[in-house]
Amino acid sequence: MPRFAANLTMLFNELPFLERFQAAAEAGFSGVEYLFPYGYDKYELAGRLKRWKLTQVLHNLPAGDWAAGERGIAILPDRITEFQHGVFDAIDYALKLGCRQVNCLAGIAPQGVEHARLHETLVNNLRFAAHELSQEGIALLVEPINTRDMPGFFLNSTAQALSLLDDVDSSNVFLQYDVYHMQVMEGDLARTIEANLDRIAHIQIADNPGRNEPGTGEINFPFLYRHLDAIGYAGWIGCEYKPARSTRDGLTWLPGHPKAA
Repeated sequence: MPRFAANLTMLFNELPFLERFQAAAEAGFSGVEYLFPYGYDKYELAGRLKRWKLTQVLHNLPAGDWAAGERGIAILPDRITEFQHGVFDAIDYALKLGCRQVNCLAGIAPQGVEHARLHETLVNNLRFAAHELSQEGIALLVEPINTRDMPGFFLNSTAQALSLLDDVDSSNVFLQYDVYHMQVMEGDLARTIEANLDRIAHIQIADNPGRNEPGTGEINFPFLYRHLDAIGYAGWIGCEYKPARSTRDGLTWLPGHPKAA
């Protein structure tokens, strides 16, 4: 059975962020992920992980001004220095937290800039990040996101993401495959994952429509878990969904939960 990590940006929002580590551990999770650690003291975060015996599975590179609607800066030609500084910030936090992989959000394409220039900027930034991260044994991930939830996001399909990885041409850059986003954009989840298993380092889940718990929509998650076991997926599964009710009440989907169907 796959290993599940609670996404603390999305789950246990009934609690202040720092209290969500305990809640995740008590709910049966052995790993956690979240968007960004940078607003918190890294020693405080590391202490929470140690106290509750949790693995820090993933966090993102700095992605610009999130509150203002930015969703990554890696494609922006005028933000390269900021991006590079963010890589070193991510390394600093990842090393303290024991996090072995970080995700890069490409960003929303600005108007008036040619696609080719944005792509070139992204490739060069990813090469820089992949190299610097590799020096510390940290893998770089990139994630396609659906354009319904995030209009204008630059990277939005598996094929585009894999082509990007080819252009970056680094042994330290991998695909983060979000089941929800790719169900919206293209479907064919099981076959796509199997065909690209060697390039996928992390999987995230939510059901569609609604981006709620597994079992609330159209995706056959029990089949998908069995399929991942059968093809030998060895990574974590990040639970990046919006609970339809309280997080704890909605965890009956989790394999091994006392109330699991």
